[in-house]
Amino acid sequence: LPAGLAQWFPALEVLDVSGTGLSALGAELLALPRLHTLLAKNNRLGGPGALPKGLGRAPLGRSLRVLNLSGNRFAEVPPALLELRGLQSLSLGGNRLHGIPPDIQELRSLEFLYLGGNFITSIPPELANLPSLSYLVLCDNKIQSIPPQLAQLHSLRSLSLHNNLLTYLPREILNLVHLEELSLRGNPLVVRFVRDLTYNPPSLQELAGRTIKTRNVPYAPSDLPENLVRYLSLASNCPNPKCGGVYFDSCVRQIKFVDFCGKYRIPLMHYLCSPECSSPCSSASQSSTSQSESDSEDEASVAARRMQKVLLG
Repeated sequence: LPAGLAQWFPALEVLDVSGTGLSALGAELLALPRLHTLLAKNNRLGGPGALPKGLGRAPLGRSLRVLNLSGNRFAEVPPALLELRGLQSLSLGGNRLHGIPPDIQELRSLEFLYLGGNFITSIPPELANLPSLSYLVLCDNKIQSIPPQLAQLHSLRSLSLHNNLLTYLPREILNLVHLEELSLRGNPLVVRFVRDLTYNPPSLQELAGRTIKTRNVPYAPSDLPENLVRYLSLASNCPNPKCGGVYFDSCVRQIKFVDFCGKYRIPLMHYLCSPECSSPCSSASQSSTSQSESDSEDEASVAARRMQKVLLG
């Protein structure tokens, strides 16, 4: 960048240096107190010194609202970006990222986050601590599962997850009541793995805890050690309305297909208390597959083909 940029354009608000072959953004940017949009796509940024030192403490660090660094060579999210507390839109698509730092939660003003086209394998639960996030793009990565904490993103309107390695979604995803766009095409989304789900027999402690809970055996906190009282408080009710049982650690993972957004049936992870407890199929809006059902693979395959057609946004 040319020296004296701040002197020549002290009122500069938008700067686009995309496709210029830059390998570093110079310190000249730091003195631009009104710059709110910086576009630096398709360059060679990513090496040491790609971003100017002291970015978060400079006037630019307080004024910047939109930053686009897509199509560069970043192997990790630069720590300096996490100091831009006023940032509302961050794009790092088409880089070489292998992960998302938990400190992403520091960008509390973030509304738009684009991380598509990288090598990301997992999503940190801390991402759910962005109260204003409305658009989250994680497509074209290597993500295998979605943390249930993402259901806390109550402002989320659009979620792009296509072309990843997802085989199911957590049932908590249904809590995203404001979600308008969901893209899931190009994921495995439940085929043969339904039959491979394993069940670990419950421990003696769990069997005793289940008996106490299901038979309503009375006890007072003073009757038991503190760790057992805490253990009993962690019981989860079996979702099968005809069962009435509970489980603690040992449960059966099951895929349940649920209508979402009123249009598409998606596979959600479902938990039952034992292999003998099969959740009954409900009305046309929901159906389930069980390890013990002979047609589980057929239904899963049909659902997987349907999901290839899901494209919203």
